Amino acid sequence: MKREYEKEEVNKGLKLLIKSSIIVFIAIILSKIFNYLYRIIIARYFGPEVYGLFSISLVIVGWFVAFSLLGFDEGIIRYLSFYRGRNEQNKIRYLFRFSSRILFFSLLIASGVLFSFSDFISNIIFHNSDLSYIFKMYSLIIPFWGFYLYFLSIIRSFEKIKQLSLIDNILKYFFKLILIILFLVIGLETNAVFFSFFLGTILISISAFFYCKFKIPNLFLRYKLNKKIQKEVSGSFISYSWPALFSSLILILPYWIDSMAIGFFKSVKEVGLYNAIIPITLLLNITPEIFLRLFFPMVTKEYASKNLKFIKSISQKIGKWSFMINLPIFFLIILFSDTIILILFGPDYTLASNSLKFLIIGVFFSSIFTISNNLLSMAGKSKILLYDVIITSIISVILNLVLIPLPYVFGIDNSLGIMGAAVATTISFLVFNLLVIIQVNYYVSVNPLRKDMISIFISALISLLIAFSLNKILEPSVFSFVIITLTFFLVYVLLLFLSKSFDKEEVMIFTFFKRRLIHTVY
Repeated sequence: MKREYEKEEVNKGLKLLIKSSIIVFIAIILSKIFNYLYRIIIARYFGPEVYGLFSISLVIVGWFVAFSLLGFDEGIIRYLSFYRGRNEQNKIRYLFRFSSRILFFSLLIASGVLFSFSDFISNIIFHNSDLSYIFKMYSLIIPFWGFYLYFLSIIRSFEKIKQLSLIDNILKYFFKLILIILFLVIGLETNAVFFSFFLGTILISISAFFYCKFKIPNLFLRYKLNKKIQKEVSGSFISYSWPALFSSLILILPYWIDSMAIGFFKSVKEVGLYNAIIPITLLLNITPEIFLRLFFPMVTKEYASKNLKFIKSISQKIGKWSFMINLPIFFLIILFSDTIILILFGPDYTLASNSLKFLIIGVFFSSIFTISNNLLSMAGKSKILLYDVIITSIISVILNLVLIPLPYVFGIDNSLGIMGAAVATTISFLVFNLLVIIQVNYYVSVNPLRKDMISIFISALISLLIAFSLNKILEPSVFSFVIITLTFFLVYVLLLFLSKSFDKEEVMIFTFFKRRLIHTVY
């Protein structure tokens, strides 16, 4: 009876994840469309140099926002979810007021520092005076950007996944896309790129604030806590948050290091080329993002109740699904790297094709084991995550300093420096995920790898061989790319069923997913 009850609880959790994942899936697809259109307009209309200026400016401002957040965006998710699991409303209200006050001053200081040092960063580090004006303008949106991320974390901790997806995935990119088109129509030219991001960030920040204000009003009520408990809550929150400063950035931090190193050793044009392949690799982050929006607050609540069997079971399922979905995408990006870059960004960016093939390896492994990162955060091991990030960041910096200036990396032309950056990031991702897998297995006794992943890999490999053969026969074109891709997925799905890669629970969950998707769409 107990085993049946535990199985039923896991199925309920999976169904809840699937239910929220459908909304997230639709939102992410729309966000990718808007985001790619936004970036494609910049890349194709203005060329690699302006795209490089835009990319570097986002990296630098992103650093300032990350530091000034103090890890509070990660800490607030864990502690609000934890206190919700125990129904401790006064602690929730106090923590919100405490953290938001500190963030206000921290973000203002960061804004002032960037504005003051804009000339130094642009001229001395990147040797490009055009960046100074952009840095000064973007320094003004640091408070908006920071509080936007903070309020998103609050929405996520309350498991408002539908609303979170609407704000973070749809409105964020929709505002920027509409604004850049509007500014181009009225003739702003290059300024359209930077003004659209500036105003879009302000609008989305205001949207997130008003949602919290009117839909989670409990946050803004007065709290009743004695001084001793306040000190305990704030102390444990800060102790958890500051090591988590970089853990939320682990998927994007190596790219930032790459862009800065390329900008230092090469030019903004090369930064533009490299940042054209990053959105392509981030396609592999769609699958974990779909599930992890709800996964982290859900397992944190269960961890507060010490329901470890539930956590282990649901973690392994999501790990398997991420592997199953991302493996064919990984193979296809390697096979059609030139064609994908050409379709999205144009012929000027196909020089980055070899770099994409290397970079996608690290991103693939990172996408599979992102769940382990979340499990360490769930268990409160933020300091261990901090050490992991520091180790891999040092490795990334050293490899970038060594590989980017080299003319050849692995026998491939590296005159642009972007091949060296791709190899550095791939190695950094592999090292980080190896560390996290070992630590999660030790602290939580969860291993996201399963035996049935072998049959999934064989199915994908056979499908790849068929696609590779067709690619040799057919003339290269967009039409042949579509035909080969469709053939690949048809063979892959057929082989998954023939190899019995799905268990009974998964068939039930997929049936539920299909019904919910049809219901949501129609």
